[in-house]
This record gives sequence, structure tokens and C-alpha cells, in this order.
Amino acid sequence: MTNIATTRRGLLLTVAAAAAAAGTIGRFAFAGPADAPEVFEVNYTEAQWRARLSAPQFAVLRQEGTERPGYSPLNQEHRAGSFACAGCGLPLFSSKTKFESGTGWPSFWKPLDGAIRTRRDLGLGMLRTEVHCRRCGGHLGHVFDDGPPPTGLRYCMNGVAMTFAPA
Repeated sequence: MTNIATTRRGLLLTVAAAAAAAGTIGRFAFAGPADAPEVFEVNYTEAQWRARLSAPQFAVLRQEGTERPGYSPLNQEHRAGSFACAGCGLPLFSSKTKFESGTGWPSFWKPLDGAIRTRRDLGLGMLRTEVHCRRCGGHLGHVFDDGPPPTGLRYCMNGVAMTFAPA
């Protein structure tokens, strides 16, 4: 029998539970140099973003939230086309790189060239790599190193942060 703490998901759940039990450690638990502020081509005030986006889109794109797994209709999107940022419309991923990861979020093994930026994310008491739109800075999700060939990467994206345009 497999102990839940020895599986990858079990380990992540255990770390998240320990972080929650310890209080707010999140981004402040690790000492180190601060990331330099980023400058984006598309900028709006908070009020303008709220007017442009739905409440779930605002929560994910502007407040770095996460949608519930299995929530996005983009999980079932299998047509040829492209996935774009719901905040600014920048194309992010080709449908040719989408795959079923079993996580409940749309997953891709490669972004379009120049579409995204990444940065350190120390939330949940662990180091992860956040993915955001290079044009507006909208939070899209995270990238992990457990994806399929040829890159071995899994860009685990919030579907609510994207739109789909068929080819």
C-alpha cells in the first residue's frame, strides 16, 4: 500500500497543509533578493481590469488565483487553433502542443515563442515557476518539469485566463 506522503501529490498536499497550519509563510518564508519589477506593454488600473474581465478572470489574471480543477471548458477543447490571454488577447499556446495531463487544468508542453514570461513563486511554502503573459503580466498558471516529450515540460494553465480561437 502506498503512503499518501510518498506520492508526489501527497507530498504537495502535505506541504500545503503544513504551510496552512503554520500560518502565513507563503512568499515571506524565504530570504533572498527581490525580483525586479516588470514592465508590460498593456497596463490598466484595477478598476479598468475589473471592467474588462469577469470576476473569475480578474481573480486569476490580476490576483494570481487558481480556478477549480476540471472547471474550464478549455479542458475539452480539441480543435485546431490557438489559446490566447483573456486579458490582452496575445496568442500564448498552439493547440498542437496541448495534451491531457490528468490534472484538471489545460496543459501544454510548449508556449508560442515570446508569448510568456516566468518568475519565482514561493507561495504555499515551496518554490514553483509562475507563468504569466509577457504583454499584460496576467497570471496564467505554473510550469513543471513532468511533461511529455519533446520538452518534458507541463505548462499547467488556468483555463479562465485564456480564450480559444479555432483555426
